[in-house]
Amino acid sequence: MSIDTRHFAPVSIARAALGCRCPRCGEERLFAGLLTVRPACPGCGLDFSGEDAGDGPAVFVIFFLGLIVVGLAALVELKFAPPIWVHMLLWTPVILGGAILLLRPLKAGLIALQYRHNLLHSPPPRAC
Repeated sequence: MSIDTRHFAPVSIARAALGCRCPRCGEERLFAGLLTVRPACPGCGLDFSGEDAGDGPAVFVIFFLGLIVVGLAALVELKFAPPIWVHMLLWTPVILGGAILLLRPLKAGLIALQYRHNLLHSPPPRAC
């Protein structure tokens, strides 16, 4: 049985996103680097060349992280009124760490949604 004719059990979007796994087989890793998507899944052969998450994950990270950090910074300001340098020391690592931790699963989730809705198509060949 070839890879193209095998049937794969459905993988939940949450499992694919949180585990950063292939949305078809759910076994292999989706990323080759920090945010670099593999050209294809080594396990099931799913082609990722048509994925286009674009700026979607970054927008969601900005909204989620912005809401959390601004709320917490306002709370700290109202309760303790520290100098601005304390805010800079406190929130810079939270923002950087949160962005790195959230970008991968959100990008994997958007790719899983593209697969679920049959939007992972190879781009047409470019005419020279």
